[in-house]
Parts: sequence; C-alpha cells; structure tokens
Amino acid sequence: ELPEVDLATISSSWPVPPFHDVAEVKEALGDEDELLEALKGCDVAFSHTFPFTEKVIANSPQLKMITICRGGPVNANIEAATEHGVLVSYTPGRNATATAEHTVGMIVASARQIAQRHLEVINGDWRSDYYRFENVGPEIGSSTVGVIGYGNVGRRVAHIIAAFGGQVLVYDPWAKDRNGPENLEFVESLEDLLRNSNIVTIHARVTEDNHQMMNADAFALMPENSIFINCARGPLVDYDALADAIDSGHLFAAGLDCLPEEPLPADHRLISTPRITITPHLGGASKEASRLAARIGAADIAAFARGDKPKFIANPEVLDQK
Repeated sequence: ELPEVDLATISSSWPVPPFHDVAEVKEALGDEDELLEALKGCDVAFSHTFPFTEKVIANSPQLKMITICRGGPVNANIEAATEHGVLVSYTPGRNATATAEHTVGMIVASARQIAQRHLEVINGDWRSDYYRFENVGPEIGSSTVGVIGYGNVGRRVAHIIAAFGGQVLVYDPWAKDRNGPENLEFVESLEDLLRNSNIVTIHARVTEDNHQMMNADAFALMPENSIFINCARGPLVDYDALADAIDSGHLFAAGLDCLPEEPLPADHRLISTPRITITPHLGGASKEASRLAARIGAADIAAFARGDKPKFIANPEVLDQK
C-alpha cells in the first residue's frame, strides 16, 4: 500500500496516434514540455508511453523514480536517469500471456490462411479447391516449431505449441530455465533451429547484434513451404527478404504483428505479398495485461516509498549511489 501522497496527472492520446520516437527515446507519445510541467514537485512518475528524455530528466530535479508500465522501458533514457540518480523500474511479463496467445493465433491463422479465406467468402468467392493437397497448409500438431527466445513470451508459446503435439525446438543461448515438456528440445545454434523447423516464431528483444537477424540467408535455411511469425519487434526482420521468400514460393506464409513501419503505408510491399497475415501491433493488448502492469508498477513504487528495493529495476547501480 502507498502512503498518503499528492498526485499530479497528465494524459496522452495514446493509442491514437501510435507511439513513435521522441528525441532519443523509442516508442513514446507525448510532449516533453507538458510532461516537465506535470512533473514539477514530483518524486515518482508512473507512465506508459510519455517520453522521459534527457531533457525531461535533467530538468526534473526532485524526481527520484520513474516507473514505466511496459515490458521494457524503451521510452526512458536510462543513461540520463542513472546520471541524475533516478531509478527506472518497469513491468516485465505484463503482456506475456496476451502476446503468446496472439502468437499462437497467428501461427494457426497463417497455416490455415484464415484471414484470406474470410475475405474471399465475404466478397462472394466460395472456393472448394483448397482441399487440394498443394493448396493446404500444415497441422500444428504434426509440425516442428522453432521458437527463437525462451523468455516470458517464448516460453509460453513453446509450451502451448507442445500441447498441440508438435515438436518444439528452442534457441536461446542465454536461457537459464530450460525446463519444458518432453517434446521440447533446446538446440545449440540458430542455424540448427532454422534448418529443422517448418514453423519459426521469434521472441527476442532488439539489440545491436540481432538487427535483421531474420534476413535472406536465414529464410533460405528454412525448409520449403515453411511459415515465419513475428510478434516481437520489427527491426529483427528484413521484410524485403521475407517478401522475396514468399513471392518465390520458398516460404508458404507469414504472420506479422510487428512491421518495418507503423502504421504500415497502404502501398507497402507487404500489403500485396500473398499469404501474409498482418495485425496492427496489438499482440500484447488485453484487459488482463493492463491490470497486471498497474499492479507490478504500483508494487515497485510502494516498495520504494517504504525504503525497500523495488523488484524490477533497469538501473540498479543508482541504488549504490545513495
């Protein structure tokens, strides 16, 4: 529980329009000057998408803690916060279940081309030739599904797919918890996973080292008629290479919740590439995710107010400065 406190509030219009980069921080929405005004006299800030830039942090001398209710505090300048002795906490796993469920939905939708068949039917095109062998996709329970990343989302996806009965291969050299069902196996290299998986789903955070890790060479390693899913982050994928792989017939389909540009321009190549199912970056959107983010963030703020160590801190070295 929090002690009696004075509150200052500020609201943005998110999710309309979508977030974007603001100054040096990513995936933010809101005005720096309006945020500065709201932060006057505040010790703690609790936010989702407002831009906690170097300008904002440097000009908020009373600020001691920023809590970002997201899986990663990408809209906060961690280096600037650390320099000014401001703790930054976040809410890992808050939308892991929602994103995992959406990922599995995209796998099924891509394999069975559900969105494409829906559009045909409502436009008066009732086709029965999809029963022909060359026109149908694979069953999940008879597939080998490769999961890149075994964090909060990847682990859930792997376990759900395992329940379908499919073989699950996981590549995550940093995973400490490698427990899983009998039909789940860790592989030693990304190449091993790509060569042996006819469905691949990626669940990795973006780093300098994995930018466009799914490129033309990676797609070429995947078996013919395989499926690729990205419900993680757009920069992980070379989308021209993906479109090439589908247009050439090497890949059967793809499901994308994260895109090279958001919103995706109406004339973008992905729109006209066949057999791609696209959703507007809403994999993590659920009522439960919002409630969980609020609970996790509030618990860390309460711990800070009591003088205890918050659980999820992005810059723990600030505690050593105190």
